[in-house]
Amino acid sequence: QILVHGNGDAAIDQFIAAVRASGPVEKARAVRPVLIHGQTLRRDQIPQLKELGIFPSLFPMHTFYWGDWHRDSVLGNPRAQNISPTGWVLEEGMVFTSHHDAPVALPSSMRVLDATVNRTTRTGKVLGPEHRVSPWVALKAQTIWSAYQHFEDDRKGSIEVGKLADLVILSDNPLTVAPHQLASLQVLETIKEGRSVYKRQ
Repeated sequence: QILVHGNGDAAIDQFIAAVRASGPVEKARAVRPVLIHGQTLRRDQIPQLKELGIFPSLFPMHTFYWGDWHRDSVLGNPRAQNISPTGWVLEEGMVFTSHHDAPVALPSSMRVLDATVNRTTRTGKVLGPEHRVSPWVALKAQTIWSAYQHFEDDRKGSIEVGKLADLVILSDNPLTVAPHQLASLQVLETIKEGRSVYKRQ
């Protein structure tokens, strides 16, 4: 398995071409290559990811930290709207993961969750409303789909008998709180393989 950073759409084109040139499609799909970030992933590239079995690990938190800057300066408004286009990926019948890329951004899982659901910039503007997802989908992108990305879903990613019992207890239910409150949720306890390893004081 290879995991390749590709932010610009030209870099993503190169990755797609490399996977396509690597051999039979069946072999590429079997090793599940991963596209990391996919910040400017174009809509026409997504069917190619699906064809080749390239798994998109996207960076929706970019919309919060640098969304205003990208919209107003770097990418321009149309392209900035589609940073980490989770909506297009789901429309294609695929799944994705979301991440924070520390130390580029703070390693806050709740901020990742918030950005994947809300896509609000630091000035409160929404980038790409069609790419917002439900809290349930965003949670799967950080748990079971992440485990699948790494071929670990047989033992991680969900709470089931026989799995490792890696989980956290949050200060509120992310499926029922108002979406704008997701970033303020606190991790009260972390449990690793069934053993408590952290408790918030």
